[in-house]
Amino acid sequence: MVFEKNGYGNRPADATRDRAFEKLTMPEFLTRTARRFPDRPALVFMDKKISYRTLEGLVNRFSRALTAIGVKAGDKVAMLLPNMPQLVIANYAAFRIGAVPVPMNPLFTLHELAHQLNDSDASVLIALDLRLPLAMELKGKTRIRTIIACHVTDYLPFPGNRLLPYFHPNLYLKVTPEEGIYEFLPLIGRYPDTPVENAACWEEVGALLYTGGTTGVGKGVMLTHENISCNCQQLRASFPDAEEGRESILAVFPFFHSAGWTGMQNLSIISGWTDILVPRPDPQVIIEILKKHKPTLLPGVPTVFIGLLGEEAFRKMDLSSVKAFLAGAAPLPLKVIERLKVLKNCPVINVYGLTEIGPMGTATPWGGAEKPGTVGVPLVGTDLKIVDLETGTRELSTGEPGEICFQGPQVMKGYYKRPGETATVLRDGWLYTGDIGFLDADGYLTIVDRKKEMIVAGGFNVYPREVDDVLLTHPKVLEACTIGVPDEYRGETVKSYIVLRAGQKADSEEIIAHCRGKLAAYKAPRIIEFIDDLPKSAVGKVLRRELKARSENR
Repeated sequence: MVFEKNGYGNRPADATRDRAFEKLTMPEFLTRTARRFPDRPALVFMDKKISYRTLEGLVNRFSRALTAIGVKAGDKVAMLLPNMPQLVIANYAAFRIGAVPVPMNPLFTLHELAHQLNDSDASVLIALDLRLPLAMELKGKTRIRTIIACHVTDYLPFPGNRLLPYFHPNLYLKVTPEEGIYEFLPLIGRYPDTPVENAACWEEVGALLYTGGTTGVGKGVMLTHENISCNCQQLRASFPDAEEGRESILAVFPFFHSAGWTGMQNLSIISGWTDILVPRPDPQVIIEILKKHKPTLLPGVPTVFIGLLGEEAFRKMDLSSVKAFLAGAAPLPLKVIERLKVLKNCPVINVYGLTEIGPMGTATPWGGAEKPGTVGVPLVGTDLKIVDLETGTRELSTGEPGEICFQGPQVMKGYYKRPGETATVLRDGWLYTGDIGFLDADGYLTIVDRKKEMIVAGGFNVYPREVDDVLLTHPKVLEACTIGVPDEYRGETVKSYIVLRAGQKADSEEIIAHCRGKLAAYKAPRIIEFIDDLPKSAVGKVLRRELKARSENR
């Protein structure tokens, strides 16, 4: 069945499938917010505060800079940055001139980045200075022709901006500008902060965010400006008790991740909230930021909350400023919710979605019933149905598990340059998620399993075949199969089964080290099991699910 307004007594009063969304693109929202709350801090980065008035001016400057170096509407602008002001400025400058931001994980290896850059057709790369050597290598292997380097010190307050290069040279790399290589601050300093005409078109692709499926590496998800704007407005409507221009959110999710992209960067900008940027989500770092800045909204993946709860300093902290805990990537375990409630009895809101829907699809209603283990109800303007796994055409009843499907203004345009894979997941106006779940009588969604074999480790997606492909490059490995196994801290961790070539010997450390040289650390297996043979079907297909069942039965 399709649950709509009448199915949700806990939704906000204006929750209707035909809700009218403001037809404003994100750069237009920024301009409006800068007028409404000019002196409100938009960003806080290591004690440096950037007001909305200033942010609007910086976006205008960088918009002009991008245009001056030849970036046009429709061009792809890749970004290789952690959560720092330059990432927000770059995203919104690209929006404003009609270009397409392509945020990427700065922890990715050369191989991973080369794939995304080549696949996206990006011609400009904005990178952290420490990644400049890697960026220079990519310049010769991709279509990248222009690199803009950003320093951590660019937006540090005095005297840290002057002292850091001397006392922490490992955090600062001197850049020598040359043809096609620029430094961020000198570049934008050439241009005025006067208004720039908005070139973002509602129906056009606004961003290319990378995700992945059951096989291979990530796919580029084309989100239109409509998708991006509407999903932010949907999420905003789910937080009726949060006040315009008053809240501050701990930006612990990376902005290159769709959850941080929408749920922190963009949501804050339409609401006039303050993003307290967290470049590295280490518990000790977060605790110090909490003490100093006292955010009103505290988000995190389960591993973040588990890590914080393991620290005595957090358990004794004054959390009176916190209005809600927000959890994404996976539902918070009941024990974690209970421990958070002891510290501060406020809403614990779980959200669920995927990059293909911008990424938000459901959320625990603020002020409504909280059902641990569920991920809430569909956002306003969103339809959700559960269909059978065999045909995908038969809608299932309450309590029956099946494939989760979404319909709404946040559903992607498609996968970039992949019409076949787009047709597989977009059918008759519905987005087939590949995730398995069921709805209860109140319309709350519970996630049961993944039809896809993707692993979610610490909130990040890991694609088993990508890991397998790297394992198979080891000269001693004959066959490999990777699965996710339960992990109390990370949600899941990566385990690989290995069949060695005849006469070869190897240990776990050797195999893991090989993977860490070719994959981001969170993708590399942490557990290796050597076996004689992988289970296979009659046609020779490796039975990954059988290995998973074998692991679970131990």
